[in-house]
Amino acid sequence: MSDIVAEFNEYRAKMNDKILADNNKIIKRIFNLDTNTYTEGALDVKTKELLGLVASAVLRCDDCIKYHLETSYKLGLTKDQVVEALSVATLVGGTIVIPHLRRAYEFWDALEAQE
Repeated sequence: MSDIVAEFNEYRAKMNDKILADNNKIIKRIFNLDTNTYTEGALDVKTKELLGLVASAVLRCDDCIKYHLETSYKLGLTKDQVVEALSVATLVGGTIVIPHLRRAYEFWDALEAQE
């Protein structure tokens, strides 16, 4: 079985480096805004990650879901917490979210298998 976590991270890093190397001010500002959005504020970082995960699932962005799953995992969120957030996303997004839910479960299992 391929290592979907490593493959995702390697591709993401390679392409982010390529994109940022173009030195486009607008794209760099969007990347920076994204980074700063998920820092501690009125909401704690874990809550913000779960919000990002829910929004990503509703918008059906598999790369975004993987990113937020891995960050949530590294922050120490439990599978139960993540699944509860994904249940909200599935309710809000409807049954069209289910294929993304399947891939989210697969990716979370891959994160847990790394230990």
